Amino acid sequence: MSFPKTQSEWRTALDALPSTPEKIPAFFFGHGSPMLIARQVTNSPITSTMGPGGDLAIFLRDLGPVLRAKYKPKGIVVFSAHWETIGVRHVTDYGDRNPLLMDYFGFEPYYYQQTFESKGNRALAERIVLLYKEVGGEAKLFGISENRGWDGRTSPPRQGPGFDHGVFVPFKLMFGDKVDDVPIVQVSIERSGDPEQNWAVGKALSKLREEGILILAGGLTVHNLHDRKQFSEKSASPDVTMFDQAITVAASKSQLDERKQSLFDLMKHDGFAQAHPSVEHFVPLYVAAGAGEEGGVQVVSAIYSAPTIAFGI
Repeated sequence: MSFPKTQSEWRTALDALPSTPEKIPAFFFGHGSPMLIARQVTNSPITSTMGPGGDLAIFLRDLGPVLRAKYKPKGIVVFSAHWETIGVRHVTDYGDRNPLLMDYFGFEPYYYQQTFESKGNRALAERIVLLYKEVGGEAKLFGISENRGWDGRTSPPRQGPGFDHGVFVPFKLMFGDKVDDVPIVQVSIERSGDPEQNWAVGKALSKLREEGILILAGGLTVHNLHDRKQFSEKSASPDVTMFDQAITVAASKSQLDERKQSLFDLMKHDGFAQAHPSVEHFVPLYVAAGAGEEGGVQVVSAIYSAPTIAFGI
């Protein structure tokens, strides 16, 4: 089974996505790292894929305009590996200006001067809260005066509100530095890391796809900051590369029950622990799969460690 890995291949896959604004697919996408917007390329395993000249940056610039053109979204709901809460979904309600949370450390000042202008939407945020409550879940609006809390990697928790780098960095490449015509709301993922619970996090919002809302869940299929050679397909261990390849195969199963079980079984793969010492970057895949469980699946790109997969086409 072959999946798109080059620009010509993923552009063909993007063209093949159905233009269905009446029922928009849900997407898992590789959100990359702050290095996507670096001023210069450095030679490291991370930047080989996720640097400003790497495949992921090139792909994200191709992806954003296609999503806008094919689906004409009335709003965007985004999930990121970097915002986890336990049991209760937090839903941003930031008003006319979504702030940014520079949830990284040790970078040069340039990275803390980045901007991405966008707005929220109270009605969309309230609709999200209602949908979770309709299925027996808990959710609450999260205002601009509140601290984000746990980001999946850092202790003590980051302070302040705002979109984390798993949102604003890829969105800058996808949509430009300013999005003033489509509101964006972020929702937290489930910190437990449980596949079924995160699938349910996405599934609860599936109705939004028929209401003109684009659902995006960002993470990475390989994320090991303790062993950075795993970020490069050339230096990764065979178990990790086989694991990364198994993800697109599992996601492509045509029958829902088989697809769901195959995706859940990935956490038992021999390469999983080496690819993910912690699971927060992987479980957004389940959020997207849950949001788009009804319908087909298309692997839009199979970039190592950072694929994009459309669910519910």
